[in-house]
Amino acid sequence: METVSKINELREQVKAWRQQGLTIAFVPTMGNLHAGHISLVTEAHKHADKVVASIFVNPMQFGVNEDIENYPRTMADDQKKLTAAGTDLLFTPTPDIIYPKGLAKQSFVEVPNISDGYCGESRPGHFRGVATIVCKLFNLVQPDVACFGLKDYQQVQVIQIMVEDLSMPIKIIPVATIREESGLALSSRNGYLTVEEKATAPALYQSLQWLAEQIRAGYAQQDSIDFIGLAKQAAKAINDAGLHTDYLHVCHAQTLQPASEDDTQLVLLAAAHCGKARLIDNLQVNLA
Repeated sequence: METVSKINELREQVKAWRQQGLTIAFVPTMGNLHAGHISLVTEAHKHADKVVASIFVNPMQFGVNEDIENYPRTMADDQKKLTAAGTDLLFTPTPDIIYPKGLAKQSFVEVPNISDGYCGESRPGHFRGVATIVCKLFNLVQPDVACFGLKDYQQVQVIQIMVEDLSMPIKIIPVATIREESGLALSSRNGYLTVEEKATAPALYQSLQWLAEQIRAGYAQQDSIDFIGLAKQAAKAINDAGLHTDYLHVCHAQTLQPASEDDTQLVLLAAAHCGKARLIDNLQVNLA
């Protein structure tokens, strides 16, 4: 695997592959890689001849009170994992390369509506930062396909809408969440958890599973389903387990608007604080 940090080096390699008629898949990351990230690379290999990954801790998507300096950086270990997974090229730019004018003068991309609630509400400006860096990386790599993990469900929806609205010739491939045996979704932020917290953290996903079961049971019995009431019960269970619920909502799977009784494609979106870590998770519920 070759590693480059300069834009011209990246473009030269991409151009050479294009001249050979090869297709390109892209996996953008912020590093500190785990099995979930590697599953994206594995999936990418199924859809293209060459796989490009990037590692860039994006300052634009971090809020004022979010300490970007403490975000885990494990470049050497990440390179070993990406090499083992068969990655062809790794792009590792610095903020000065990506944002040469500084963040205050940087043009940005904002995807309306879908970015507003949930993580967008809890982390103002977060999805502007996500959409901007993904758009810029897409322009640099110019992939045919790009793989994103469904653990960040709202992020995937934001990116899919951006690609559609801006007519980008890129296929977005959502990839299923990888979990520990406990059900806890793999996340770089799990490293913040103590041993005790890691034992209680699976309550987040367990509560989503309980909520999904209640919804399916109500639908099967053709009962009127109280989405808000059930979500409150699930949130209470999360809090009772020792976490602090940020949000938990039953949503339409595509629009992420609050679910109505007529909706059959749902997603349960949740975020909770467990010690220093803010954990997010989701569960899709298909009723038809």
